[in-house]
This record gives sequence, structure tokens and C-alpha cells, in this order.
Amino acid sequence: MFSKILVANRGEIAVRIIRACRDMGIISVAVYSQADKTALHTQIADEAICIGPANSSQSYLNKEAIISACLATGAQAIHPGFGFLAENADFANMVKDNNIVFIGPDGDIISKMGDKAQARKTVLEAKVPVIPGSDGIVKNYEEAKKIAKRIGYPLMVKATAGGGGRGIRLVNKQKELENAFNTAKSEAKSCFSNDCVYMEKFIIEPHHIEFQILSDNFGNTVHLFERECSIQRKNQKLIEESPSPFLTQKLRNEMGIAAVKVAKAVGYKNAGTIEFLVDKNHKYYFMEMNTRIQVEHPVTELVTGLDLIKLQIEIASGQKLKFSQKDIKQRGHAIECRINAEDAKRNFAPCPGTINALHVPGGPGVRVDSAVYQGYQVPPFYDSMIAKLIVNGSTRKEAIARMKRAISEFLFDGIITNADFQLEILRDADFLAGKYDTGFLQSHNIVERLNKM
Repeated sequence: MFSKILVANRGEIAVRIIRACRDMGIISVAVYSQADKTALHTQIADEAICIGPANSSQSYLNKEAIISACLATGAQAIHPGFGFLAENADFANMVKDNNIVFIGPDGDIISKMGDKAQARKTVLEAKVPVIPGSDGIVKNYEEAKKIAKRIGYPLMVKATAGGGGRGIRLVNKQKELENAFNTAKSEAKSCFSNDCVYMEKFIIEPHHIEFQILSDNFGNTVHLFERECSIQRKNQKLIEESPSPFLTQKLRNEMGIAAVKVAKAVGYKNAGTIEFLVDKNHKYYFMEMNTRIQVEHPVTELVTGLDLIKLQIEIASGQKLKFSQKDIKQRGHAIECRINAEDAKRNFAPCPGTINALHVPGGPGVRVDSAVYQGYQVPPFYDSMIAKLIVNGSTRKEAIARMKRAISEFLFDGIITNADFQLEILRDADFLAGKYDTGFLQSHNIVERLNKM
């Protein structure tokens, strides 16, 4: 087991990893930008080292600075968390080249599954269903027209190196295709320095359902059941829950087997997520693989009782999984709401600023993963998520009631958050009945209801 780990991230995920290290008796090293000098992760880590200015390209995305910090502090491993360099194959390879352990999959696996066109090909070979679409990268508009004629409308143009909802365009008819194709390529180039795109059929009324998997270095792979992630705004998840209220037990079993099959097909190691779209007729299709820990991993932790960060560290240190598929049970129900510093009434404008006063919810079945505190200044340079509120209960009804109570207790003075927006979703009759898909927010006018309150 490692004696010292460097955490190459910030915010609540950095805090989460540092806490896992402390539970395991491992020394933690935080890295921080100049804007994060007083951030919580720098204060609770055993050691902290500045790696650059506020701009993430000069700090949290600065591969050389992070590796230099690791070597200078004598850390044996790097945990990348999510975002930033977590799915950067070059970084993973650089870490390995410097005789440091990357707590995640090998760089070649990140590269293979991060390229969505290549991932699609791999999954097809594993005989797991994929969404009808292009066989690989679409080179130009003329080729796009031919593919569109074959698969039909509506369809999606997607960046192969995409993430966070970037480089994605919905095309409802032929006259929209050229503009969508060009703008998707342009946005992909800007966001990922890679303008390659592929195309796939748009699934009507889809559910976004992902399966958490774990693979050790000895060929053992298991899934930890699903998370329903269909409450989204602009392809960004807002609420996640497990079990999915949409899946049947038969479909859950089939998709779990398919998720494990995909992981084994690519020789995956460590924690990852297989993401599927499921249509209204319960047909499922592989969408992508996330080769990292997910924002919503606490949902799985609460329904399985497993510590995913601890397991990541154990796998990376060369330990075997201590359980098999039959040992993993799905108990009760868990829900996560992402609390963002943003104003839903002003088109979700970011709301950085100083938190003058703060009350964090508690009580039975309530967990808060956050890096904010009273007096903390939310910086304008990074993602607006400031906390994850996670609850669990014996039933979905109990979990929802608990989340409503907890979110009502989450009080901030000095900044605006999306807590009221989340609460309005939780009150919706269709959400309460589990009758929702990825188009929920477009069809339910949640912001309009808020403005009338």
C-alpha cells in the first residue's frame, strides 16, 4: 500500500480523496492554484503545494507542475479525481514514465475509450448493442449527408473527445445538418483541441443510465448496479438516483452483464462507468465509457455500502477485489442533488462570491460532500458545483422526502445556489412517480414555476 498520495484536483472531490487517504493511514498531498490558497482541500491535507496561477491551464491542467510536485514531495501515486486531467491519456502515461502510479486505468485504455468512435467499434466487437450511427469519424459534410440518409432523423453529431455536453448537436431535419456539423466540429476543436466528430441516431424519450464497474489487475470485474442520470440540463446531470425507477430487474441484470462485458473487452483496470441510453421500449444501447470516478459515485456507495475511492486506491496498489458479483447487493434507495453556485432565474448565471453564513443539513440518511465553509470565497475560475447533497432511505419515497427536507435546510448567505430549482424538481408529480427521461426539464417549465413563487 502507498504511504503518500498526491491529489491532482480541487474542490469536493479533492476533499473526498483526502478523507479516504486519512481513513487508510495514507499521507495526502494537495495541489492548489493561487486562487485556492485558502481552499478546504489545502487545509485538511497533510501537505499542500502551489502549482500555478488561477487559470486552470497553468495549474490544475499543468501536467509538468503536478508531476514535479509529486516527485518533490515523494508521493508514490497520483489520484486525478474527475475533470481536469482525469481522462488525459498523455498525463497518465507521463505519470507512469516517472515511476509514479496513476490511480486509474492505463493511458492506452483512456485513449481507446475516450475516443468515442473507437469505443463504439470496440463495443460492437464485444457484441453489446450500440446506437445506430457512423462506423467511425465523419470526415466531412458530404459524408455526413450520406450517413444521415442511412440512419435517418433525428440524429446527433458528437465530438469523439467530448465530455460535459460539449461538441454535441441535435439535428431534426436535413436542412439543419450542415450548420450542426460545422458548429460541433468548431466547439470540439475549441474545447478539446480535437475537431473529430461522429454521428448516431437520436433516441426518442431516452433514459441515461450508467453502470459502475470495478476491475482489478487479476482479471476480476464486477458491476455495482446502475445510476439513473436522466435529470439533465444541457447534457449536464443535476440529479442522480439508484436504483433506477425505470428499469425492470430483468433489464438491470442484462445491462449489468453487458457493462462487465465491455470492461473486460478493453482490459479495463480500476473504477469506471459504462453509460447507456435506454429507449421507452426498454431497449438499451452503449453510449460511452467514463474512465474515472464519477461525480455521482456517492449514490452507489450508499446503496452498496462500498467505499469507491478506497477501492480505487487498493486496486492501484495491486490488491485483488475482496468480493465477487454475488456478494454485491443493492439496498434501499439513494439520491444525489448537485448544488451549484448559479441563479436559475437568470439563465443559470454563475454566482461566485463570499459565503457569509452557511447551514449544512444533517440527520438520518443525509450526506454532504463539499469543500465550502463559512467565510469561503467561491472563485469565478472553475466549475460552479460547490456541494453534493446525497440521501438514502429504505424506499424511493422515503429518500425523496429526506432530500426535500435536507435541501430545505441547506442555507447560504452571500451567494445564490440552485437549491430552490432542485427542490421544485423534487416536488414535480412526474418526478415523484418516476416518470421522466432526459427531456424532463425541457417539458416541465421548472424555471417558470420558480419565477411565479
